[in-house]
Amino acid sequence: MSKRHFLDFESPIAELESKIDELRYVQSESAVDISEEIDRLSKKSQQLTKDIYAGLAPWQIYQIARHPQRPQTLDYAREMFTDFVELHGDRHFADDLAIVGGLARFNGQACMVIGHQRGADAKERALRNFGMPRPEGYRKALRLAKLAEKFGLPVFCFIDTMGAYPGIGAEERGQSEAIGRNIFEFAQLEVPLIATVIGEGGSGGALAIGVADQVLMLQYSAYSVISPEGCASILWKSSDRASEAAESLGITAHRLKALGLIDKIVNEPIGGAHRDAKATAAALKRALGEALRQLSDLRPRELLDRRQERLLAYGRFSDTTAR
Repeated sequence: MSKRHFLDFESPIAELESKIDELRYVQSESAVDISEEIDRLSKKSQQLTKDIYAGLAPWQIYQIARHPQRPQTLDYAREMFTDFVELHGDRHFADDLAIVGGLARFNGQACMVIGHQRGADAKERALRNFGMPRPEGYRKALRLAKLAEKFGLPVFCFIDTMGAYPGIGAEERGQSEAIGRNIFEFAQLEVPLIATVIGEGGSGGALAIGVADQVLMLQYSAYSVISPEGCASILWKSSDRASEAAESLGITAHRLKALGLIDKIVNEPIGGAHRDAKATAAALKRALGEALRQLSDLRPRELLDRRQERLLAYGRFSDTTAR
C-alpha cells in the first residue's frame, strides 16, 4: 500500500495520522495494549476530516481534484465495467497513451469507455504525458466513439486532464482542429453519451470528450475553461493569486450544477475519492446506471434534438437581478 499523500490544508489530519501510525507500530512491536488510544485518535481524525471537508474553498477543491492518488479512468474501468478490452491508436499517426479507451460491458450491456489517464507514478506520468492529450489522442477517442455508433453502443467518457498538450509537435499535427472536430462529431453521434468529470476538467482538452447527453461530476472534481493559476497569471500577472481566481471562476461541482452546466453530482467519501476508491466507484456506477436508463429508450433523432437544445442552452444567459 502506497504512503498516503496529504495536501497542505490537510496538515492537521496528517499530524494525527502520523501519531496513529506510530502507536500502531509500538503496539505491533510490544505487548502493551494501546488499542483504545488508537481508536480514540482514529475517531478524532475522522471528525477532523469531516470538519475540514465541510468548509472547503474552491481552490482547496481544485487541489483535491489534482490529488496524485485520485482514481483514474482505468481504475474505474476495472471497478465498474467487465470484459474491458483496451483499443489503441488513431489509425493516422500514433497511439496517445494520455487517452485510453475500449470495449466493455456495463451491467452486462456492451458499451464503449473513453477517458483521460494521467498515470500512477513518475514513470507512467511521463509515458502518458501527465494526461495531456496530443491530436492523435483525440482522434483515437473519435475513432472509438464512431465505432460505438456503428454498433449502437452507449459511450461513457471520463474527464481528467489539465488540458490539451500545447507543444509544437501537437500544434503542427492540428491540435485545435482535432478538438474542434471531436466537439462537432460528438454532438452528432446517434448513441447515448454520458460524460463524468472524475478529477480536473481543463479547457478544450476536457471538452473534446465532454459533449454528452448527461454530464456528471464527482463531488471534489473541478471543471473550468482555464486553471486558477493560468487565470491569475493573465489577470494579475502572478499565479500567487490562484485561490482568488478559483473563487471567481465557478469551478466546483455545486456551482456548475446551480448554473445548469452539469446534471448530477456524485458524492465522494469524506476525504475524497482517493480515501476509498471502491466506494466512489460504487456510487458512480449507480449514477451512471440511472443516467443510462434515462437515455436508453430515446430514439436517435430524440437524442440529437435533446443534445442540440442542451448545447444551445449553454449560451443563453439571463440577468435575473434586473427584474
